[in-house]
Amino acid sequence: MDHNADISAPHSMGTTIIGVTYNGGVVLGADSRTSTGVYVANRASDKITELTDNVYVCRSGSAADSQVVSDYVRYFLHQHTIQLGQPATVKVAANLVRLLSYNNKNFLQTGLIIGGWDKYEGGQIYGVPLGGTIVQQPFTIGGSGSSYLYGFFDQAWKEGMTQDEAEDLVKKAVSLAIARDGASGGVVRTVTINSEGVTRKFYPGDQLPLWHEELEAQNSLLDILGAPEPMSM
Repeated sequence: MDHNADISAPHSMGTTIIGVTYNGGVVLGADSRTSTGVYVANRASDKITELTDNVYVCRSGSAADSQVVSDYVRYFLHQHTIQLGQPATVKVAANLVRLLSYNNKNFLQTGLIIGGWDKYEGGQIYGVPLGGTIVQQPFTIGGSGSSYLYGFFDQAWKEGMTQDEAEDLVKKAVSLAIARDGASGGVVRTVTINSEGVTRKFYPGDQLPLWHEELEAQNSLLDILGAPEPMSM
């Protein structure tokens, strides 16, 4: 281990974030590892943040930057809802994120995925990567783990999926990224948004599928080595 590692470095969510549309809504997913250089600062962070009752955002990049953008957007959307007397649409929320990201592109290091459902256009996913571009897509992936998932999504995603199929796809994709990407890890969280509301799900590491040469979860390093446990005093 590098004992000279700078643990005071800015927290960065070397991350896997995913947004997928399905027939009726959207599913957002993320891992939970927040790192500071090579040091894991938080192994169970929540990277899926509520903006309104019907719109959520997946955060990647600098933890501080993504949090402050989310806080500002949540505040503006609250004011917007009061003025109009009805919930903000997903498009309005995404464009607020785009506006803040683009106007501050020289200062922010964050990529965001906005997903939600409204009565006008149903389930929608918008990607706002570094620089403040906004792109509406049927699915989008982001963070360091996304490099390992483009081919998988080209093969596995299909139009008109059911809710269960979309949730299984997101869970499988995040676990694949965790297996390959050292900056992604921990647990998998998903948020499903549709006309009936919001459903959060949590998948601990020992409930995720194992890929390649991953080791099964153990309570002790001695279990891995096959040695007997030391006798208790």
